[in-house]
Amino acid sequence: MNETAAFRVRAEIDLAALRANVRTLRARAPHAAFMAVVKADAYGHGMVPCARAAVRAGATWIGTATPEEALALRAAGLPGRIMCWLWTPGGPWREGVEADLDMSVSALWALREVTAAARAAGRTARVQLKADTGLGRNGCMPADWPELIAEALRAEAEGLVTVTGLWSHFACADEPGHPSIAAQLTVFREMVAYAEGQGIRPEVRHIANSPGTLTLPEAHFDLVRPGIAMYGISPSPEVGTSGDLGLRPVMTLSASLAHVKHAPAGHGVSYGHHYVTSGATTLGLIPAGYGDGIPRHASGTAPVLVGGKWRTAAGRVAMDQFVVDLGGDEPEVGAEALLFGPGDRGEPTAEDWARAADTIAYEIVTRIGSRVPRVHVNERPGAGETGTTGPTTD
Repeated sequence: MNETAAFRVRAEIDLAALRANVRTLRARAPHAAFMAVVKADAYGHGMVPCARAAVRAGATWIGTATPEEALALRAAGLPGRIMCWLWTPGGPWREGVEADLDMSVSALWALREVTAAARAAGRTARVQLKADTGLGRNGCMPADWPELIAEALRAEAEGLVTVTGLWSHFACADEPGHPSIAAQLTVFREMVAYAEGQGIRPEVRHIANSPGTLTLPEAHFDLVRPGIAMYGISPSPEVGTSGDLGLRPVMTLSASLAHVKHAPAGHGVSYGHHYVTSGATTLGLIPAGYGDGIPRHASGTAPVLVGGKWRTAAGRVAMDQFVVDLGGDEPEVGAEALLFGPGDRGEPTAEDWARAADTIAYEIVTRIGSRVPRVHVNERPGAGETGTTGPTTD
């Protein structure tokens, strides 16, 4: 039995790989500050350990979506600059002010709420004004920008806020050459120029996400915000593979075979009998299912490495388990099944699973559920990144 045999299923998170990815990405934008985006529990990898590893590798900012994520990082002792951007009315603005978060503002209602929180706390709030340059999600539309800038300047004059940044987000940076990229950059420059012409003096201007960091040096400005690339996953096939980009996938998802048995020809497998054995064979039970974040859409297509061979999910993925056809092979119960990883041992990657489930690799890693333990390895960098520490379970 190998060391994974004690686990039903586990996600091993290689923090040395994450640190190496941060260094690779920093080299792509050597003149910009680096924000490590750890939203959604670090894309499923474990927010606090990944944030700490990124800081050790040179990240000077941490980015989250929700204020609750940012506040959790502060509670865990993360120092320095932490930015969060997905606010709703009545959010924990005062807590954010008191925790010295950089809080994104996209509309007058948000600016007014953070201003009121700053007044109540007796402290100056750090805010970043987000421009909608063409993505059409959060962010202030160009027509509304002058009013937002004017009110932000009034709040600054009262000592209630400091505008620390002006920022936006790309819609199609993962499609190199898409006409929206140049259009958004033009709008961003115009909106920044207007704000600065009115008297805003931001510390940072930023728009580059992972693909922007990798492919658009003209979009680096003062800060870049890699997300998925930090975890060793390419933003899209058009940008290149992880290997092409010098990145190493950080998560390896594995399970222990829970059952191995012989089955005759014509035997139905899993709900609905969408898979029926074509001949006498052996079946292996993988004790993980959509309750663990295994995509049901990958039923009948998802690849798994067992006994050195790629197997395919046979029939439907259930809540807690799915089956692979072992083709007559008889691995021991408890043998390792590698669902995805870096590919070093011939195992599938998250990109392979994304193709099998007709989705993106972002979703594959992020959806891995909370009942799957994250086992963080290589937490402490050694000389030349060769040292390791024992695994710790979070």
